[in-house]
Amino acid sequence: FLIQTRYRLHKKEIISRLSLKTSNDQLMRQKNIIEIKNEKITDSITYARRIQEAILPSQESINAYINDCFVYYQPKDIVAGDFYWIEETPKGLLIGVADCTGHGVPGAMVSVVCNNALNRAVREYNLYEPAAILDKVTELVINTFEQSATEIMDGMDIALCRINQDGKSIEFAGANNPIWIFDKDQIESHKIKGCKQPIGRYLNQKPFKGKTIPVKPGNIL
Repeated sequence: FLIQTRYRLHKKEIISRLSLKTSNDQLMRQKNIIEIKNEKITDSITYARRIQEAILPSQESINAYINDCFVYYQPKDIVAGDFYWIEETPKGLLIGVADCTGHGVPGAMVSVVCNNALNRAVREYNLYEPAAILDKVTELVINTFEQSATEIMDGMDIALCRINQDGKSIEFAGANNPIWIFDKDQIESHKIKGCKQPIGRYLNQKPFKGKTIPVKPGNIL
């Protein structure tokens, strides 16, 4: 009886070890598969960052228009829904800072649509007033997403200003986002609010309103 009991216990121990080894082997295979897939996804997103960065103005191109400036751009998830934009026009220099719906890959895809809409509003429709540009961009973004079979509510918030050629004033229009003006002779900053609506589909959408703001040498925008 004792020998038989020990045999049964030993047999159970062997089966248990074999089962554990099989489980560990399966886990290792699954781990390797996940690591390979994760590496491929990361490589794809990293390459997508190169494409997204290609639509952003370089620091050198910005310095060609503005001497004393800097850009801080730090995507949270390799690619981003935030972007900045600059365009020279016959009436002055347009500068925009935008925050698109979503983060990471979804936000980056929306940013490409919105960036393209900004370019078209100026280059194709010859619009130079910030408020008129935002109205046209809203139309273009909505039209783009309406082609989908599902309803897409994505869009962006943006602060858009035009530095007039006289250098004494700027034209500003914003979708949810404001602009701050810092005067070197004053301690407090001056905040100019944008319209309380985004670029994209929105209930009770109204035309954007622009504002003319006087500036002087030494102001920081």
